[in-house]
Amino acid sequence: QTFQHYFKQINLSSILAMSTSQKMKDFTSEPMGDKPVKALAGIGEVLGDKLIEEGFTYAYTVLGQFLVLGKDEELLKMWLKDRVNANSKQAGDCARCLKEWCDAFL
Repeated sequence: QTFQHYFKQINLSSILAMSTSQKMKDFTSEPMGDKPVKALAGIGEVLGDKLIEEGFTYAYTVLGQFLVLGKDEELLKMWLKDRVNANSKQAGDCARCLKEWCDAFL
């Protein structure tokens, strides 16, 4: 039973990692347009809802914050942790997503 539980945890972690990287690839492969904030890598339902409550409905509004912070990934991570209680992985994925998008489109 312990082995099965461990195996399920590994599969769940792998699925989450793959979905995040796929989400990142999808997001950074095209112009942002009016994509919802939940389209950002690292931003799921819970964080997305918190950002929406804070007035950050679209991905471009979080991009605006990233630009105001001088495209500094560390500052955006701190902002996400403080503003919506993102964990380190969520904040890092979102910051990396926006950095890669900026590198491709700005």
